[in-house]
Amino acid sequence: MAPSQALTPVHALHARERLLAGDVVAIPTETVYGLAASIASEEGLRKVFHLKNRPLFDPLIVHVASIQEAQRLVQAWPPLVDCLAHTFWPGPLTIVLPKSPQVHPLITSGLDTVAIRAPAHPLAQALIELVGTPLAAPSANKFGRTSPSRPEHVAQEFAGDDLCILDGGACTVGVESTVIEVVRGPDDQDTIRILRPGGVTTAMLQQALAQWPQPVALGRASSTASPGHLKHHYMPPIPLVILHDQAQDVGLPLSVETRQHLAQQLPLPPDWRACELLLNEVPALAARELYSDLRRLATSGADLIYVRAIPERMQHDLWSAIWDRLQRAASVELSPR
Repeated sequence: MAPSQALTPVHALHARERLLAGDVVAIPTETVYGLAASIASEEGLRKVFHLKNRPLFDPLIVHVASIQEAQRLVQAWPPLVDCLAHTFWPGPLTIVLPKSPQVHPLITSGLDTVAIRAPAHPLAQALIELVGTPLAAPSANKFGRTSPSRPEHVAQEFAGDDLCILDGGACTVGVESTVIEVVRGPDDQDTIRILRPGGVTTAMLQQALAQWPQPVALGRASSTASPGHLKHHYMPPIPLVILHDQAQDVGLPLSVETRQHLAQQLPLPPDWRACELLLNEVPALAARELYSDLRRLATSGADLIYVRAIPERMQHDLWSAIWDRLQRAASVELSPR
């Protein structure tokens, strides 16, 4: 899609001017809204960290408009990476690779790797082409808080800040991208490590690898090279509690015993009120609605949000990403005594 078709002239010129002047712009992607700066602007990159209150040790994802742009940012582009990029880009897959010297160390938090993806939203793609450089963009929210999946979430998060927001409507995926790294072992076998589950599921990766001529190991791992790797992240402004082994009580009020237990663990007022986060049974819809629902419940007047734990049999594919976000967003996980 040509830039002139994807952006209105006012938004296109204004966003481009802000980015080229070393400023930041909130941009829509299919996953969540991002707080973007040109990778060529150290001033803009520093503003991203400052505006988000983001620690410098947490790396950023670089968003590109094409595979060719991505190749210029890395030391090598292995055949398996090329296969994955052609299969899933544009889309919610971020690939971590050894970076080229041109990638600013602020983007990578001083690491020797860079995380790259091509967003599927036409506004994001068009803006990258207009600016002429890739954009580094974490989620457009204060550090550690719930990610924004609608433009109004960004406006609420940065109320009072002079922030340009490109309105691309509601995000269609709703949770952040899957982050992977491709590692070659001493036996020349490739291994794909999933550093963060997201919009590209394990099943989708396995299907893409089914036609690959050599065997590829696929597994989960954690790494500081992945954005969003911290134990606590995505947290709403009021406590979120995960209740285990109480799935039969979905939609019912908390028991007296559970309320007493929570009151002992959390600083709650005497007459505290709780509301339940009810997840859609369809995982794609549950993911799309997750952050909007968390934000809505956090401003409902309740003092606490609770959610029933996802059954272990469901903790795979897209449910894995949802469960990952819930666990990182939770203040307490409560099991029956």
